[in-house]
Amino acid sequence: MKPFLILQLRPEAQAADNEFAAILAKGGLSAGDVHRIRLDQERLPAELSLDAYSGVIVGGGPGCVSDPEDEKDPVEKRIEDAIMGLMPEICARDLPYLGCCYGIGILGHHLSPGIVSKDAYGEPVGAVDCTLTAEGRADPMLAGVPDSFRAFVGHKEAVQALPPGTVRLVGSGPTPFQMLRYGQNVYATQFHPEADAEGFETRIHIYKHKGYFPPETAAALIEEVRGQDVRYPELILRNFVARYGG
Repeated sequence: MKPFLILQLRPEAQAADNEFAAILAKGGLSAGDVHRIRLDQERLPAELSLDAYSGVIVGGGPGCVSDPEDEKDPVEKRIEDAIMGLMPEICARDLPYLGCCYGIGILGHHLSPGIVSKDAYGEPVGAVDCTLTAEGRADPMLAGVPDSFRAFVGHKEAVQALPPGTVRLVGSGPTPFQMLRYGQNVYATQFHPEADAEGFETRIHIYKHKGYFPPETAAALIEEVRGQDVRYPELILRNFVARYGG
């Protein structure tokens, strides 16, 4: 099969490496099955052709697409611009895309600038109950996922309304737009399909001063995360690889 292109947005090496390992493990991939680009360290190749890949997987990150341009960290701004530069081709050609957490902000902002904000639907770090919509129950990307499942979340901004051309596949009490599909092959989740308790514990340590939660609550959050039964979101990664990697 053609490799999958994995684009990472996290400028923290430990967080990026942990996320990459999780994507491989949960997707049933080996390092030889993918082309990994850490956008904090390298730019997209000028000769990059999306035709060379089975699909594109975009990881999470600490940035927010809704932050004012003049307040964004220069590295995070460069990373965001690189991803946004691919979205016109991905959406116009309906190329396989799976955006995880930050990736739903990228998709929403591309389809409707301003639709992603911090006005509502942010979620504290932890796990939430997610529910499939009727469209979600019929979507092959959610094969094997029950109507209700737990997923790890943690985000300051969110899609505020259904972006044009998208279908809502999953929602939750705090956030109605937990998973969307644009066209037939472009997907994005607000929750983390790659995350397990160990991975989220790592992120809590790394991001405890990034404004997601009061730093003094980190130990309690870790205990809470360790007690969560999160097992189904990873099937989305497995289904994505199986559907587009064959």
